[in-house]
Parts: sequence; C-alpha cells; structure tokens
Amino acid sequence: MARSSQADASVEAPPLTGLRVLDLTQFLSGPFGTQMLGDLGAQIIKLEPPQGDSSRSIPPHFIESDSLYYISINRNKKSVAVDIKTSAGIDLVRRLALGCDVVIENFRPGVLDRLGLKSSELRDRKPSLIWCSISGFGQDGPYRDKPAYDMIVQALSGGMSLTGEPGRPASRAGVPIGDLAAGMYAATAILAALHRRTLTGRGDFIDISMLDCQAAMLCYQGAYYLHSGKIPARQGSGHDSIPTYRGFATADGSEIVITANTERMWQGLCRALGLDQLADDPKFKTNRERYNNRAELWPILETAFRLRSAAEWVPLLESEAIPVGVVNTLDRVMVDPQIQHREMVMHLHSEDGREARVMGNPMVFKDARANEITYPPALGENTFDVLQDMLGMNAEELTELVKCGAIPPSVKTTPPVG
Repeated sequence: MARSSQADASVEAPPLTGLRVLDLTQFLSGPFGTQMLGDLGAQIIKLEPPQGDSSRSIPPHFIESDSLYYISINRNKKSVAVDIKTSAGIDLVRRLALGCDVVIENFRPGVLDRLGLKSSELRDRKPSLIWCSISGFGQDGPYRDKPAYDMIVQALSGGMSLTGEPGRPASRAGVPIGDLAAGMYAATAILAALHRRTLTGRGDFIDISMLDCQAAMLCYQGAYYLHSGKIPARQGSGHDSIPTYRGFATADGSEIVITANTERMWQGLCRALGLDQLADDPKFKTNRERYNNRAELWPILETAFRLRSAAEWVPLLESEAIPVGVVNTLDRVMVDPQIQHREMVMHLHSEDGREARVMGNPMVFKDARANEITYPPALGENTFDVLQDMLGMNAEELTELVKCGAIPPSVKTTPPVG
C-alpha cells in the first residue's frame, strides 16, 4: 500500500495536529484549501449559515440531502451552523475566532466588516491570529467590489485565451483551476505565516486574489509576451516552444500525448514512427529547425500516428524512452493501476451509513501519519459539541442561542441535557 505508514504506530502524528482553523468559506476555493489543511491534520471548524454552504445543493448528484460537489471538498471538518446576521451569532463567531490559530474566509471585501466581524479588531485582541481572506480580486484595487467566479477569473487572467484549439473559441479549463489554485495558494500562505509565527509570535493578514493567482500561473507564457510583445494564440494540446510536445489522434479514435523534447527523443520518435528519413532532414535537425518548420512537420507526424491504435503506440514509444500518455477518460483514470496503488480514490464512510467515493489526498509523508478521514459533516452536525468543547458552553446557554436565532433550530443535533 502506498500509504502504509498510516497504520504504523511508530510514525508521528499528522503534520498539522493541534492546529485549529475557523473556516468561514463556502463553495469551492476556500473549502478546497481548508480540506488540504484538514488532510494534514488540522482541526477544521466549518461555520455555515442556517441554509448551509451553497455547494450542498449543486446538482446533479446527491447522497441524501448533500451534493457530491459538497462532499468532494469537505471531508475532515466539523460543521457549526450560526446565523451571523444576528448580534448573538456575530459574538459567537468572534469567540470562536479567538479560540483558533487561523481564520479563513471568502466573503466579498468589506462584507464581514459591515456585519461587525473585523479582522483588525480580532487580530488586535489576539496578535498571533492568522487571518486569510480569499476574494476574486483582492482587498484593494479597481475590481475590489466585483463578484467573481472561477470562469470569470480564468477569462480575465488571459489563461482562458490560451485554452482551446487554434481558430476556435476560448475554453475554460476542464477543472476549475481559478478556484482550486486560490485554495492552494491560500493553504501555502497560511503555512508560511505559521512558520513566521513560530519565529516572531505574531500572526498576519493574508490577502489572496483569485485573479492574482491566475496571473501568476501564466508563468512562461506571460514572460514570453512581456519579452516579445507577441500575443500567444490558443495552445490546443501543443506547446509554444516544443513542436513535438503535443497530442495526436490515433487509429482507434483515442488520443495520446508525447513529450519528445530532446534531440535523443526526436531520434527515437523518428524510429518509432518509421520515419527515419526525418531524423537527418535539415529542416528538422534541431528543435529550433523543427519549431520554425512545425507547420510542415505536424501533418507528417499526424498521418503517421493515425496508422496504429493508442495501445500499440504506447509500448513502441516507451521502448525508445519517449514519455507518452493516453488521454484518459475518467472511467479509465479511476481504475488506473498507479492511481489505485497511490490510493487516490478515497472511500468515505459516515457513522450513520452514508458512503461516497471521492478523489484522495496527494500529500504523502514518510514519517507522519495521514490524518484519519471523516465523512463531510451534515449541516450543523457538530454545533453543540464544538461550542461546549471550545467555549465551555452549558446546555442552558446553548438552548438560549437557539431561542434567539443565533443557532438555527434545524441543526442536526439538539442541545445536551443538564
């Protein structure tokens, strides 16, 4: 088993054991980031409005009342349902925040301030507190107050202009990279702030902009434009610099991708395709010539690849040490032997019998256990347990919070007796 250390009692606790995070996020970017922290052992207290995280109701797939969308990004969390539009609810959130190491939220800038939950005031009261805000465009600038979603920032960042086939309309990335990248950058920044806190004792305010994250991920494409002034076109399945780093259709209708990006690989590709004459052709002798003459080279390669199936091409190319991969559909991904070996399909089980399969945790530590996996919580499932454990509230106080509307009466559990 790839993660056999999970069962080894000699290894240490998960890396973030003892870290407490108040998660005020909904939908995707924030929950994905806090799930990463939860997978690493942090205690995640997911605070939800009375109606729950909006992702709980996204069709088409549901397990009982919760969507698979929600279930896929909310494992290893505890749900506390609080109405922050009530004064008692806001006071409760303040107390929870002061009992945590990290607060992470993805409200539009200024919303929490108007509700009376100001990061500056809480950080004054607890200087070690780390507060991370995820928003579409950051806490300042001309777009500060604009709403943003994944596809909006994909479009505005320029990344979407690179995605799709040449001559065709732009396409959003098949995975919601605008949201996911923001969650990952947030988790990374939080870990950096935690390290700084061990040195200084002080927390920080972290400002994560989804648009900033997408702009950063332009990487070499951004640098190419800044240097040349040339606007790159749609990339399709190819590469702007390496003409033999791209996808090809095969005889059986499948697609494969190759990354023949060295001279040795080019020679091997010619042998595998039965095109030995190309290897010494002056027009294709080096990557620079192949790049300059790619419009002539590609039809030759495309014709050759259509002569065999993907299953035939893979061993032929691998025998020449050319990196190659089939463009898998998800049914093939889930049974792929490497995916299975690495336990990247995770089985979730709740105490009341709910089950789901989701994608797993890619972070594997040799000397630390993986966190024990818990099924995503029902709305408000842990409200009373968390308030008792963290704030020492008794049954009378909890009942009063329900009566005044700070805790919705619809939460799954009821106040303890006595």
